[in-house]
Amino acid sequence: MLEKKITKEDIDNLYKVLIRLQTLEDCEDLFADLCTNKEIEQMAGRIKAAKLLEEGKTYNQVIEQTNISSATLSRVSRCVQYGNGYRKFLDKI
Repeated sequence: MLEKKITKEDIDNLYKVLIRLQTLEDCEDLFADLCTNKEIEQMAGRIKAAKLLEEGKTYNQVIEQTNISSATLSRVSRCVQYGNGYRKFLDKI
C-alpha cells in the first residue's frame, strides 16, 4: 500500500497559514504563490455561484453567469444547503 505523502498535519498547516492572512493584499500574495490563475478563478466562480444560489437564482442562471460545470454547481449547492463554510462567510462580502 502506498504511503500518503500529505498528512492531516500538513493540511492543518495550510489552514494555519490561511488564518494568519490579515489583508486583501496578504491574500492576493499568498494565493498568487499557492495557486494558478485558473485555480483562483475556479474558486472565485464557486463563491459567485454560492452567492447567486443564495439569491434564488436557478441552476441555468448560475451556469450562465459563472460558466462552471453542472457537477461543480451541484457540489456548491449541496454545500450551500447543508454545509457551514459558505453560510458563515457569504454575508461578509
